[in-house]
Amino acid sequence: MKKNTTPTRVRLLQRLGYEFSDIALLDQALTHRSHGKFNNERFEFLGDSILGFVIGQKLFEILPEATEGELSRLRSALVKGETLAEIAREFSIGDSLVLGDGERKSGGFRRDSILADSVEAIIGAIYLDSGFEQAKASILAWYETRLSDSDLGHAGKDPKTALQELMQARKQLLPKYLVVDVKGENHEQSFVVDCFVPLFKTPMRAEAATRRKAEKAAAAAALKFIKEQSL
Repeated sequence: MKKNTTPTRVRLLQRLGYEFSDIALLDQALTHRSHGKFNNERFEFLGDSILGFVIGQKLFEILPEATEGELSRLRSALVKGETLAEIAREFSIGDSLVLGDGERKSGGFRRDSILADSVEAIIGAIYLDSGFEQAKASILAWYETRLSDSDLGHAGKDPKTALQELMQARKQLLPKYLVVDVKGENHEQSFVVDCFVPLFKTPMRAEAATRRKAEKAAAAAALKFIKEQSL
């Protein structure tokens, strides 16, 4: 790599699990339209198409008994903006985004829509750099846990609903949510929420632009922790 070899960019490439032959493609994929004409909108369009097909094809393969309606519901849940934003946060993509001054000052690197678009744009960039099979391999690697049987059972459900159902099935007390902090001015607030679950001692904490989003993110973190720890 001959440019943009900052520690942040190197870490991003490691998390993506892919090294670009033409790093300029990644540069463009990370550039929001607020920064100028050189941006990721066309890459986003391409990546969105590839993502939908790859996830649809994989669901078709692993769920031979699923109906068309069930497959459509699962695909929609897996490629929706919230899911893509979660992936972007897992990779810390926001730290590498190139935004216009206004978008940067307003916290655009945290916004779900911008994060989701950037994931699609990166998929498009990988396709342009190495072709469809590599783009497909990257997508399936990023979605590996989400395509597992246990995660597919919750796909399409609000994380709070999924967590509540899990606690009910295990005859545990229901999760509780508490706003522990509100940051920023009235026009640009973020809410910090703790999710208390009987299965572990310390709460799961999440931050988002609204209380509801923060609660959902905390519930999603709790579900992920329960799965990873086999609780």
